[in-house]
Amino acid sequence: MSGNAKEAILAAGRLSAQAHGYGGLNMRELAAEVGIKAASIYHHFPSKADLAAAIAERYWQDTKAWLEKVAETETDPKARLQKYPETFRMSLENGNRLCLGSFFGAEYDDLPEPVRKQVQTFADVNVAWLAKRLIDAGVTGERESEARARAIFAAVAGAQLLARSRSDISLFDAMIESYRTSGLLAA
Repeated sequence: MSGNAKEAILAAGRLSAQAHGYGGLNMRELAAEVGIKAASIYHHFPSKADLAAAIAERYWQDTKAWLEKVAETETDPKARLQKYPETFRMSLENGNRLCLGSFFGAEYDDLPEPVRKQVQTFADVNVAWLAKRLIDAGVTGERESEARARAIFAAVAGAQLLARSRSDISLFDAMIESYRTSGLLAA
């Protein structure tokens, strides 16, 4: 039961953080949603910062696993790159939520240090994956791959932010298509 409660808290916390950010994480509301007493959350997570760091860590781990699955299942290196925006699109499909890394990144100055580290790791995981895929696909050489990967990461996250602010997933799709047309993303 204890492990189940912890997992339920992490899942509910993730959805809340993707909708409301770190500032919107409310321990009492999470407890009510999970069906436990607020004090029980502190048994698993001694502070809001500990909870947010755990949520962010799980988020980048889940993202990394998804990206690794894409790399394993897509045989064409360019097809791997083409799938990348889907990870951001999935958040929009899930109640018009924002990527947790993006939301927490926007709140960076107000985050406790352990949460900041997880936000940085999320960005590092994305950029490293993209850089490797760019090299594999012959899009860039090794020297240019990291800069291009950062540009792609920022552009896709920005497309998600704009689409969320309009509650219009078709705007995200149109922007991703424009990135492909312009050559930023593999067509």
